[in-house]
Amino acid sequence: MTGLLDAIARRGPWLMLLARTALFAFYQALIALVFLIVGSPEPWSRSVAWWPLAAIFANADTLGLLWLAARREGIRVWRLYGFDRSSAKRDLLWLLGAVVVSAPLAYLPNVWLARAFFADPATPLVTMFQPLPPWMLWTALALFPLTIALAELPAYYGYAMPRIRRRVGGVWWVPLLVGVAHALQHVTLPLVFDASFALWRFGMFLPFAVFLGYAIDRRPSLLPYLMVVHGLLDLQLPLMLLAVASGAQLW
Repeated sequence: MTGLLDAIARRGPWLMLLARTALFAFYQALIALVFLIVGSPEPWSRSVAWWPLAAIFANADTLGLLWLAARREGIRVWRLYGFDRSSAKRDLLWLLGAVVVSAPLAYLPNVWLARAFFADPATPLVTMFQPLPPWMLWTALALFPLTIALAELPAYYGYAMPRIRRRVGGVWWVPLLVGVAHALQHVTLPLVFDASFALWRFGMFLPFAVFLGYAIDRRPSLLPYLMVVHGLLDLQLPLMLLAVASGAQLW
């Protein structure tokens, strides 16, 4: 058993690249199982709407994995978040530049790919943003932005990327690989068995994720500031769900 744990620890940074993709699918499957048990005729289709809950559970697991990884290395978990007070002023200037560059990378692929893959560009949004019970909406509002900010970017760019780079050397493709893995996780959040939807989810995040990889690789102390931006951006997702519940027209 010790040998197995050692092997997992050695491969931890590589495994982290796919951990969240697997966790999202796993928790959606559990949600679908609950719907199956209660007699839903389409348990998987029902589970799609509950992707914020799957994300919250996966984020909690990711935080646990980061804590275990830090403990294994004998460091405090906050070391993985890369905050450097001495460079704060310069980091804020870098952050401003990163936001200016990344904003179109985060927005335009979403719009272009929706128009390319769907007759009605609103189709994927209707799939993702479905009515949920009030308790789930408020849970998502309280926990989704916070947990994803603390878990997602640190897992890929605070933990996995620098350790993979140390193992393979200063090769150019490490940030690209990590960015692709980051974009890939969205294919299972939610997991919809439709090629167009999966390609839309992957492609809409790919340019943004690759840019994040190279930006943080160039300046690791950007990570905690980008985490804050990430959390604020993801606050819009539960707000959109609340708007759907109120009957607002979003598209």
